[in-house]
Amino acid sequence: MSLFASLASGVSGLGAFSSALGMISDNIANLNTVGYKETRAKFSTLVTETRSTATFSPGGVQAIPQSLISRQGLLQSSTSATDLSIDGAGFFVVSTRGEPVNQDSEISFTRAGSFTPNADGFLKNTAGFFLMGVPLDSSGNAPTNLVLTELQPINVSNLTSTAEATTNVAIRANLQSSQPLSAAITGATYTAATVAGSMSGYAADIAAGVIPPVNGVQPDFQTNIQVFDALGGIHTVTLAALRQADNLWNIEVYVDPPGEVTSGLAGTGQINTGQLAFNGDGTIDITGTSASLLNPITVNWTGGASASNLTFDLGSNGLSDGMTQFAGNSTIISSSVDGATFGNVVGVSIDKEGVVSALFSNGLAKRVSQIPLSTFQNPDGLTRRQGNTYTVSDQSGTLNLKLAGFGGAGFVAPSTLEASTVDLAAEFTSLITVQRAFSANTKVIITVDEMLSELNNVKR
Repeated sequence: MSLFASLASGVSGLGAFSSALGMISDNIANLNTVGYKETRAKFSTLVTETRSTATFSPGGVQAIPQSLISRQGLLQSSTSATDLSIDGAGFFVVSTRGEPVNQDSEISFTRAGSFTPNADGFLKNTAGFFLMGVPLDSSGNAPTNLVLTELQPINVSNLTSTAEATTNVAIRANLQSSQPLSAAITGATYTAATVAGSMSGYAADIAAGVIPPVNGVQPDFQTNIQVFDALGGIHTVTLAALRQADNLWNIEVYVDPPGEVTSGLAGTGQINTGQLAFNGDGTIDITGTSASLLNPITVNWTGGASASNLTFDLGSNGLSDGMTQFAGNSTIISSSVDGATFGNVVGVSIDKEGVVSALFSNGLAKRVSQIPLSTFQNPDGLTRRQGNTYTVSDQSGTLNLKLAGFGGAGFVAPSTLEASTVDLAAEFTSLITVQRAFSANTKVIITVDEMLSELNNVKR
């Protein structure tokens, strides 16, 4: 009988709009939940008779939840370096265990990036999930193929202290083109191969306290540069120049004091010699410059540090971006070296590619891990789980691990958090609509009840 069907239809309406009310209330409750994705109620009819055009049998309605997981929330600034969000598609890979991925791991995916180090240094979000990353090799590069089983929880406190040896020295300086020739040049007594005739021999006498020096030749120009060995030790390297002829200078490189090296001219700390040539416009002439000045120099340190390979960048051929020869006074313009002395971990930084770098007190930054992003063909089909996380379902498609910025994956936005996608005004509007619809369905039930009462009275 259609009255009973109408009663069932009204009851289904109460159930559907009750479910819709639950979705709205959950959205409002998570208004400030980081990375929360709103759920909307989509209503679908329940049809009990589809073949007859002469009769109608009410079926009712059902509420189907639709999760808008692919919708991105507003990225809001944060003061924490480990607060992360994703600008674009993708999810962070998280685990319930602070250990590498194995058969017992419970892997899930989230956009909630409010990560902070726990007591052991592992990055965990507010729901207690560990952020997973891929370890980088010694050169700071990620593996070519990303595999889920290779992921490990990111730890920012177990990074060791480090030092880094200097490998590159860049110098910008001017050598005076009108510099008078030294008596050692005019008298042909200068020779870089002997203590008595070299600029390094002159510096060695000064270092030994022999004033005035009895050996060597005084340079026309010299500049001191600090470099670092593999143990973080600091050494002073001097580049000295002596004008040989027009557009040609003698160069010696030596360590002061001489006892810090075992290589080179004995007792002088000399580690390299050669001649530096210039063009007529004052720019460096690489073709006329000794190859020894341009190639790496092997320096054997005392004190147990590994040998260093120092490369001096003196400028580009035909350009004035390094050593020059103009009429002005000989002077150092600038110098720079890489490497650093021993330092402790003082912080961590994460860039837009998801690379986690350890920051040391000596100014070094070492790439240690990279955060991969997981993408799905249909992210709205993921299964919702506890803690604002999701897992793979038959509707979402398979997992694809990608580095940030590749293959459709978004970029990692450090020091930001993704806000909830809930629109409070829209939720209140839906709340009023659902309330009215619920009330209307109760009226249907009341009306059917009255009609059934009238029908029962017919018997009296």
